[in-house]
Amino acid sequence: MTTTFNATTRKTQGTGASRRLRKAGFIPGVVYGSGDAVMIELNHNELYYKLRAESFHASVLTMNLDGKEEAVQLRAFVNHPFRQQVQHLDFQRVDLSKKIHIKVPLHFTNADIAPGVKTGGGKISHVMIDVDVTCLPADLPTHIEVDLAGLELGHSIHLSDLILPKGVELAAHGSHTAEAVVATVHVPRGAVEAASTEEVEAAPAAKK
Repeated sequence: MTTTFNATTRKTQGTGASRRLRKAGFIPGVVYGSGDAVMIELNHNELYYKLRAESFHASVLTMNLDGKEEAVQLRAFVNHPFRQQVQHLDFQRVDLSKKIHIKVPLHFTNADIAPGVKTGGGKISHVMIDVDVTCLPADLPTHIEVDLAGLELGHSIHLSDLILPKGVELAAHGSHTAEAVVATVHVPRGAVEAASTEEVEAAPAAKK
């Protein structure tokens, strides 16, 4: 399901104009790529609630700009430091015939039945919460599932273990390699410290 939102061309620019827009309940923004950058304004209430949805950050969106639909990606947004107010939004146009580079959220499943948790007393640590992928817009998944059902204590799931949908590839992760850890199961620190204390107390006193 495609997410659609409305925008209009912004006719005034500058700090003062942006401040007045925000007071009137709008958000200043910009859309760029594949043509000239266009300054836009958006209804704050509409976008505030859409931004709370995970899919809004990891999907190709439909922007209705002055009555004309454009495919875009959310590239950046700025929130007020303490108010519940969005300050600015950046969007990039999307060519539906070309591959895009985007972060896709990871959804972890079956943590409760992982042997390292169920019988080993371990705790799941999520090292990554999303991954960079490249794909055609039509192949973009809403999320990538990470099945933890077989994870043993002290073991990890790596990028190379992920099962990707058809047409989706992992993008370069900078210093991350195919063996970068996505999730691991380990004994909680408190449990390790408690076990160490018990061992010390149980050990016979050394002879003088």
